[in-house]
Amino acid sequence: MKIYYYAFSGHKWGLDRVKRGVALINLLKDQGVQVQLFVNDFRAGLVAKEFGVGDAVTLETIMDVDVIAQKDDVVFIDTPEEDRGRIERYTKEYSTLFHVLDSCDTVSLHGEVVMSPSDENFSSLIVDKDYFDILEKVDRRVFFFGDSDYDKAILAQSEFFSKSNMELILGNYFFVKYEDALAKIFIRLHEPEEYKELIRTSTEVVTASSQTALEARASGAKVVYCKQKDDSLCLLDKLDSFGINIIDSFDNINLESILKKEIPENNKVINYGDITMINIMNRINL
Repeated sequence: MKIYYYAFSGHKWGLDRVKRGVALINLLKDQGVQVQLFVNDFRAGLVAKEFGVGDAVTLETIMDVDVIAQKDDVVFIDTPEEDRGRIERYTKEYSTLFHVLDSCDTVSLHGEVVMSPSDENFSSLIVDKDYFDILEKVDRRVFFFGDSDYDKAILAQSEFFSKSNMELILGNYFFVKYEDALAKIFIRLHEPEEYKELIRTSTEVVTASSQTALEARASGAKVVYCKQKDDSLCLLDKLDSFGINIIDSFDNINLESILKKEIPENNKVINYGDITMINIMNRINL
């Protein structure tokens, strides 16, 4: 039996699912369980390697998982793609199929194990263990939109950023000429390779990535999340319960007042990764 984690990635989608998959793979690796990561492009594989998971295999779409995975293997599917019946098919083909989601509306229809924000036993809110190891903070405000900004949303909101005294962490899929334009509206630019250290050591983090919001809050930062139009209510409720402030897109009026608020001590990110990892191992009889 082999175990595979398919994490959708790309220039239009970023790397949140890869970071989530890597976090879970690292937890299982600590228990002696090896998991092969599937991604959609070479760059995603390089980033996964930076975070501790090497030798990722590149697949074009969810349709190609069964090119490698064999009968009786265990497969995790973490993608927003239209599955075209693949969830049903893979549930029948593999010994266990885990379907990783950011919403709470999907229920298991074919026997697959659904992992969602609302399920504390099989949670999709998985953060790498390193972020829970609190480091000394540097007084700075960083912004991380995501690894991708294909539509140049940041540039369209230049007024928001020019008034906010922010340092930008560049995304892995940002284009060089775009970086030149961004340098004019942020007080400093940081390379993608600095991501983890900056998230762990900054006092304030503003982001449009829910995965980054979780990582920064686990690290003890004050966090503002710019919610996205496709965010589920249950995901937003979870973020709020962890003390992550949520604003509508780029709302400069409320940003300063929000960051001045004290966060209650009990509003911390729950380490669902350990709980989920144990339940996964029990489910696949390891």
